[in-house]
Amino acid sequence: MVAAADKDMVGTTEVPERDRLDETALTAWMTAHVTGFAGPIHLSKFKGGQSNPTYRIDAASGAYVLRRKPFGALLPSAHAVDREYRLIAALHPTGFPVARPYGLCADDHVIGSMFYVMAMVEGRNLWDGSLPGMAPEERRGLYHGMTDTLAALHTVDHDAVGLGDYGKPGNYFERQVGRWTKQYRASETEFMPDVERLIAWLPRTVPAQDRTSIVHGDYRIDNMIFDAAEPRVRAVLDWELSTLGDPLADFSYYLMNWVTEPEGRSGIGGLDLESLGIPSLEETVTRYCAATGRSGVPDLNWYFSYNLFRLTGIVQGIKKRIVDGTASSAQAEATAARVHGLAKSAWEFAVKAGA
Repeated sequence: MVAAADKDMVGTTEVPERDRLDETALTAWMTAHVTGFAGPIHLSKFKGGQSNPTYRIDAASGAYVLRRKPFGALLPSAHAVDREYRLIAALHPTGFPVARPYGLCADDHVIGSMFYVMAMVEGRNLWDGSLPGMAPEERRGLYHGMTDTLAALHTVDHDAVGLGDYGKPGNYFERQVGRWTKQYRASETEFMPDVERLIAWLPRTVPAQDRTSIVHGDYRIDNMIFDAAEPRVRAVLDWELSTLGDPLADFSYYLMNWVTEPEGRSGIGGLDLESLGIPSLEETVTRYCAATGRSGVPDLNWYFSYNLFRLTGIVQGIKKRIVDGTASSAQAEATAARVHGLAKSAWEFAVKAGA
C-alpha cells in the first residue's frame, strides 16, 4: 500500500491532454504579475488530489505552483481558489507555514479558469499515517509537529490579519451541516439510507460553539509538506475548505486518524502506537489543549459522525464529477467508491453519540 501511495500520489506527471494550459498566455501573465519571474516555462501536474487541479511550473527563475478551478460546470460554492489565495496571503506574513503567494488571476480568458500562483515549497510529502520506515522518535516528532501547527492556526488572530469577514457568524456546525446537505443533494447519484438518517439527525443535535478561529477544513498528513531533515511542517496546503468556524471541526477531523483503519493513508486505528512512537489520541488531545488554552474536549462521537458525513458529501461530489466527465485525478474513481462506507461509518458514530 505504501509503495502504491507513493507511486500514485506523490510527485508530478505529464499534463493530460484535457488539463493542458495555454503556456504562452500563462508566461505572459506571470511576466506581468509575478515578481522576479523569468521564462521559459515547463508544466507538469501533481498526481495527488482531485479538487482543484494543481501544476508545477519550472521556469528559468525557479519553481512555482499553480492551482486552478476545474474546467466545466461546477457546484456554486466549490473550488473557490480566490478564497484559498486570500487566506494564504493573510497567513504568510504571520510566519504560519504556508507557501508564499505570488498572484491571483480572476480572468478566465488567460488559461480557461481562475487560478493563482504560489512558491514551490520543497520537502517531504507523506501519505501513510503509520510513517513506515521511520524511527519511533521521528514519528513522534512529526505527529507533534502536526498537532502544534494546527494549534498555531487556531490561535491566529483572524481579525488582526484581515480575515474577520472570512466566515459567517453563528454556529459553524449548523451552517456546515446545511452546506454539505445541499452539496450532497446537488451531486446525488443514488439513494443512500444512511445519508438520509444523518441529514435528519445531525441538524437536531448540533453542539454549542464557544470559540471561533480560522479552520483549514481538510487538515491531514497529505495536505502538508514536511522538512526533509526535521520533523517540522514547512507548508500546509489545500485551503479550499477553509473558513472561520469552530476549531473543534479541524481538531476532531485530525483525530479521525486515530479511529480510522490503516489503509496506506492517514488512518492509524488499531496499530501499536506505543511501539511505533506515535502519540495516543489522549496524549494528542492533552498537547493540543495545552497549546490552545482548553481544559478538554467534549464527547467526540458527534464530531466524528459529522466529519464522516462531510467526507461523504465531498466524495459524492467527486463521484458526480466522474459521471459528468470533469474529475481531475486518476484516483478519483477509487475515491468515489468509498462513498457507501463513509456514510455507514458516519451513522455508526451517530449511534454511539445517542442517535
